[in-house]
Amino acid sequence: MFEGWRDRVEQLLSDLTPDTDPRERTGPMREAMIELKVGLQAMGEGLDATTRQVEDERRHLADAERRGRLAAAVPDQETVRIAEEFAGKHRERIALLERKLAVQQQELAMAHRDLDELRTRFKAASMGLEDDGNLASVNRAWRDLEAAGGQRPETDLKGELLQADLDRQAKEAAVDQQLAYLKRKMKHDR
Repeated sequence: MFEGWRDRVEQLLSDLTPDTDPRERTGPMREAMIELKVGLQAMGEGLDATTRQVEDERRHLADAERRGRLAAAVPDQETVRIAEEFAGKHRERIALLERKLAVQQQELAMAHRDLDELRTRFKAASMGLEDDGNLASVNRAWRDLEAAGGQRPETDLKGELLQADLDRQAKEAAVDQQLAYLKRKMKHDR
C-alpha cells in the first residue's frame, strides 16, 4: 500500500533538477505532500480495519472455546473436536492479523517520517534554500566561480593538502625549537 504513494511522491520530485530554483520546487512538493496525506489517511483506515478484524477473530475464538467447553461438559466429542478445530483456525488467523497489524503500524510510522522530511524540505525550498542549506543564489555564484576556475573551500582538495602540509611543518618547527631548548638547558646544567 505504502509503496504506491512513495513511488508517486518520488516521481513528482524526480522531475526537479538541481538547477531548478528551490521556490519552483514547492509546487510539486506541495502536490507530493497532499498525495502523502491522502495516503496516510487511507493507511490509517486500513490499520483500523485490521484492528477490527483482530477483535472479531478474538471474539470468534472466545466463542469457539466456550462451545468446546460446553460440549465437553455434555460429553459430545464430535462438537468438542469441531470447536477445537475452529479455535485453532481462529488462533492462526489472529496471529496472521497481528503480524499484518504490526507491519501496517511500521508502514504508517515510515510514511509519517517521510511526510515530516518532505515538510522540512518544503519549508526550506519556500525560503529559497537548497538541500545543502545554502541559498540558491549562493550556490549559483559558487558554480559560476568554479566554472571560471575557482575553487569552493569545501571542495578544494589542493587547499586542504596545503593546509595539512603547513600544519605538519609548524609542528615540526615547534618540536625542533623545543629540542634545541632542551639541549641548551642540558649543556647549561652540566
